[in-house]
Amino acid sequence: MDGKKAIEIELTTTKKEKPDFSNLSFGKVFTDHMLMMDYKDGEGWHTPKILPYQPISLDPSSVVFHYGQTVFEGLKAYRTKEGKILLFRPERNFRRLNQSNDRLCIPHVDEELVLEGLKQLVWIDREWIPDVEGTSLYIRPFIISTQPYLGVSASTQYKFMIIMSPVGAYYKEGIAPVKIAVEEEFARTVKGGTGTAKTGGNYAASLKAQEVANEKGYSQVLWLDGKEKKYIEEVGSMNIFFKINGEVVTPELSGSILEGITRSSILELLKHWNVPVSERRISMDEVYAAYKDGQLEEVFGTGTAAVISPVGELFWHGEKIVINNGETGKLSQQLYDTLTGIQNGTVEDPFNWVTEVKEN
Repeated sequence: MDGKKAIEIELTTTKKEKPDFSNLSFGKVFTDHMLMMDYKDGEGWHTPKILPYQPISLDPSSVVFHYGQTVFEGLKAYRTKEGKILLFRPERNFRRLNQSNDRLCIPHVDEELVLEGLKQLVWIDREWIPDVEGTSLYIRPFIISTQPYLGVSASTQYKFMIIMSPVGAYYKEGIAPVKIAVEEEFARTVKGGTGTAKTGGNYAASLKAQEVANEKGYSQVLWLDGKEKKYIEEVGSMNIFFKINGEVVTPELSGSILEGITRSSILELLKHWNVPVSERRISMDEVYAAYKDGQLEEVFGTGTAAVISPVGELFWHGEKIVINNGETGKLSQQLYDTLTGIQNGTVEDPFNWVTEVKEN
């Protein structure tokens, strides 16, 4: 299917007032347009359309409300100093979306078609892409199950949508180190569950622990494995890395960890720099021992929203583990500067990660 011809376009007649790009929060205002496409058994995915951003109408018995059959993605568009518009590895997001679809019994989307639709949507709303340092246009593709049916089975109807929001830093601290509490009571997911899929239920399961952590003054929760509560998995909004005695270690993809696109990019970047790096099981006991021995040099998280987020403190077993005197480490800063530089076009991209969006 030729995506350029297949996607209908309906432009808004009343454009919204844009926010102050120098004072953006995260995910609170949305652009003028959205993309929508429907699925029905026997017809497949059909009628992709860019239309004015608007509420949607759903039957109260829609499967998504009752059984949580939904998946989503997150990526960003950036404006360079020269005015170019860049996307960062968007094909990986739609590939991962289909991997999530597999786990949630949702029909695959045509990756080329939705990527073409995304490019057209970004171009139409290009005036919403902020040009202030540290800002970007956050892009949220998602699928919900819409069949009106109160039965525990996969839906026969779905909606695919993309909405977009100009954003500032995900954490109010920005690149400054965040404080994270290690979760010891609750479990987010286990091997064989839905941890490898980007689905709403995983995040709903994290909210209670997040609430408790916030009350104690911590920005996020570091999840341990759901079985032994011993091995490190990921943070609520990002994957996690530890620099121990010169080596960077990140938890291996064990069947309960989301395969982060920023995570993958950081691994490639570290190898490109010949920095010792490994993906393996790592326990909090090992991290604590390294801290006590003075070998825990840096900790940082990676994700689309935060990009690189240095961790200045971990709270575990009632003890504060302060990393690098609570300051941003040299490697964390270098990774942040390089990756954001590639994303906004100020640093050379040797990996061909960025895709320029142009008028069709």
